[in-house]
Amino acid sequence: MTLEESVRKIVFFMFAIVLLSVSAFAKDYVIGDGDSLQVSVWGNPELSVTITVRPDGKISLPAVGEIKASGLTPADLTRILEKEMTKVVKTPIVTVIVTTMTNYRINVIGRGVTAGVRTLSRETSLLEFLSQLGALDNADLDNAYLVRDGKTIKTGFYNLIEKGDLSQNIALEPNDILFIPDNFANRISVVGAVARPSTIPYREGATIMDAILSVGGFTEFAKENDVEVLRKQDNGERSKISVKAKDLMKGDLGKNVLLMRGDVVVVKESLF
Repeated sequence: MTLEESVRKIVFFMFAIVLLSVSAFAKDYVIGDGDSLQVSVWGNPELSVTITVRPDGKISLPAVGEIKASGLTPADLTRILEKEMTKVVKTPIVTVIVTTMTNYRINVIGRGVTAGVRTLSRETSLLEFLSQLGALDNADLDNAYLVRDGKTIKTGFYNLIEKGDLSQNIALEPNDILFIPDNFANRISVVGAVARPSTIPYREGATIMDAILSVGGFTEFAKENDVEVLRKQDNGERSKISVKAKDLMKGDLGKNVLLMRGDVVVVKESLF
């Protein structure tokens, strides 16, 4: 290789690195049918094309013909094209950029969110993907996990979502499986003499008054100083914690009970 060719190749690689840094494909992305590719041949614009991978997994290029692209990474396809183009170009310098993805599919299962297969258009992190799923009020983030190539590689998304621990954030890869179970057993039930008896999501640090206020507060018939928290024990039975909520509302917050997953808050009703 001449000095001029060496310089051209170095310059081209620097340019390619800039392009790849803003291009829309993951490092190990595998090209699939329907993907759009930008194939560039340095110094040979007549050989440079933007093309879509056909259903048979092949692409057709000028002076080269049909090449199997599906199932290859962009780096793999680049090496094949450089080899094939030596038939028409002395020292071909080729780059392949995936401009539109159809093979970046993430499988979501479990009852915590709407299950299904979602196709991404670019490299996406776990945090970004979860934020696209909408409200996660029904998701059990503690017991959610990520499966890749048949192996569980990440368990528990609570710290990432609720505490913003970005050290837990990872890049998703095509065909990853996210299992997100329902958090029904962890929700807080508020029943009795409240405006809207219901089940609400558990939040770390939530208190009994937080729960009562979130369902609209007491009704006029509530015995505000006769409230109980039923808490499940290891043996399956429930203990009772009595709370004088009326006193709490007057400022005596020292007994504002912290709630735990699965608690049931019962506001008793006065008969008169």
